[in-house]
Amino acid sequence: MSIQQLHEAIQTATRRQASDLVSREDAAAYLGVSPKTLATWAATRRYLLPYVKVGRVVRYRLADLDRFIESRTVTPGAPE
Repeated sequence: MSIQQLHEAIQTATRRQASDLVSREDAAAYLGVSPKTLATWAATRRYLLPYVKVGRVVRYRLADLDRFIESRTVTPGAPE
């Protein structure tokens, strides 16, 4: 693999990883709650919803949001 190909592969991986992260506002809209609710859940650890924090910036992975939705899904008539 040439240096140029390696550089392009790193850029592609970086773009893919960055696009998998969404803001608290976008995550809240995705889940149908307010950004303040997500902030409260993070502060109180009410739900174990992972997030990425760098300084004051909070981001959520789309895969984590999907897993959270799946873990909260209730099937009527099924044992809990």
